[in-house]
Amino acid sequence: MVIIGLTGSIAMGKSVTSQIFNSYGVPVFNADKCVHQLLGPNGKLVSRIEEMFYEALVKINNIKYIDRVKLGSIVFKDKKKRRELEELIHPYVGRERKKWKEWAERNKFKAICYDVPLLFETQGEKFCNVVVVVSAPFFIQKQRALGRENMTKQKFNNILKNQMSDKEKRKRADFIVNSGIGYRFTRNQVKDILLKVY
Repeated sequence: MVIIGLTGSIAMGKSVTSQIFNSYGVPVFNADKCVHQLLGPNGKLVSRIEEMFYEALVKINNIKYIDRVKLGSIVFKDKKKRRELEELIHPYVGRERKKWKEWAERNKFKAICYDVPLLFETQGEKFCNVVVVVSAPFFIQKQRALGRENMTKQKFNNILKNQMSDKEKRKRADFIVNSGIGYRFTRNQVKDILLKVY
């Protein structure tokens, strides 16, 4: 079974690319979605994060969850707190990914995909056979990012500062998907990658 690591900086088109992999029959483990579940209503990490970042907790009708926007605004300003949060979350995501991989092996998939925004930053590439980096010109990235809800220039710049540069990611990639030219072009690139890795 081929394990494809999929990564890319914010607003590079990674979500669309992961959907394309999925449409070609490659199941995708989405690290962000996994974190959403861990921090969502009655998620496994809610009480642990409540202890560390009480101000990010929301409680409605005895159901607790973490407000990710509030949590983000706390940790993006403080490197130490961000590291503490990552040290708590990453092992949990790793365990969930391992369970998911075992499910994929039982179902005999020829290839699977790990969609992980911080793949290189967390040394996740060690668990992959090939790494695909999704990239686009900076002006497109910025336009896409600032079009998102709750996104500001300052927040965008903070995120970029905390991520490995696009240039460095491209250098480390086995394959690069250029997502700035349109959906059909992106889809064809994914198809070509799959023909090479199978």
